[in-house]
Amino acid sequence: MKKIIYFLVILLLIVLIAISSYFIYKQLKEENEQETIFDDLCEIIQEDEKNQAERNFTTNNDINLNDIYNQNNDLVGWLKIDDTNIDYPVMQTKNNEEYYLRKNFYKKYSSYGTPFLASSCNVDTSDNLIIYGHHMKNSKMFGELENYKKEDFYKSHKYIKFYTLEADNKYEIFAVFRTALYKNNTFKYYQNIELDNEDDYIRFINKCCELSYYDTGIKPNYKEKLITLSTCDYTTENSRLVVVAREIAEE
Repeated sequence: MKKIIYFLVILLLIVLIAISSYFIYKQLKEENEQETIFDDLCEIIQEDEKNQAERNFTTNNDINLNDIYNQNNDLVGWLKIDDTNIDYPVMQTKNNEEYYLRKNFYKKYSSYGTPFLASSCNVDTSDNLIIYGHHMKNSKMFGELENYKKEDFYKSHKYIKFYTLEADNKYEIFAVFRTALYKNNTFKYYQNIELDNEDDYIRFINKCCELSYYDTGIKPNYKEKLITLSTCDYTTENSRLVVVAREIAEE
């Protein structure tokens, strides 16, 4: 009887190890596939830049997104923060905002998803562009936003670049905060997209600065365009980590 129990325990352990190994393999495979997709897209952009340079052809844009836009016209821009993993296309679907929550650039299932712009935003005219991305524990996608909880990291990574089909935009981060969803009196930052009214603009800025982990010493002026990066925060249930920046002129 003991031999049978021993055998069953060993068999169970083998099965558990096999299942765990499968899921680890699956996760690593998906991570590699997603990285390959983004690397390939970066290569396309770099090739476009090289071809333009060879033809002495110049545009107002630092990067040319036209070729990858032709592959998927849900593309609205490219998001980049220097010296981080954040270097990704940004998608938008007006009729289904979270379509890319679990889709890669080519519309295939991916637990990583692809960063996406809020459906109610107009990438060219909205006062505040809100971009969502997954908080991956391996620091991929928007996982590296977690580092902005530390002021030292902020000081060496102050700027966000967002390239669109029409323009290259640079933003300076002024607030980093965490907020809970689905609670009374919670800060609904995601509803602040069109801020034509000066009082609404100032109220939004003040609330962001009030909640911020640290004082950056920066307060945007009315009419300055904004960008907001939003991801899950795992320190409390149903919370979001939010990074907000103001548009500035390229140096």
